[in-house]
Amino acid sequence: MKFIIQTLATILICFASQYFLPWWTLALASCAVGYYFNNSGFTSFAAGFVGVGILWLGMAYYLDTKTLAIMTEKINRLFPINVYVLLVVVGGLTGGFAALTGTLLKGKKLARY
Repeated sequence: MKFIIQTLATILICFASQYFLPWWTLALASCAVGYYFNNSGFTSFAAGFVGVGILWLGMAYYLDTKTLAIMTEKINRLFPINVYVLLVVVGGLTGGFAALTGTLLKGKKLARY
């Protein structure tokens, strides 16, 4: 349950911060959410990865439909991978590692024995 709440909090706070500030503020927001919640390291990383991945996928799809896929076609010519997969992986790794950093700053152990 805490995983879902952390994921939703990551989506909302990262969306609010990216609406007014540059893209890299998602790392600060995801780190703050990871620090606030008392999850293990893997759970926090997964929540940050899924939250930012879903957010960037939704934002990319919205912008893609508004601009009639002009930028998507150009990026797909440059990279052999789909642009949506690339966005989810890059954004998800950024959010996941930032959430993991926030959890580790609080002093939570990576694994429970």
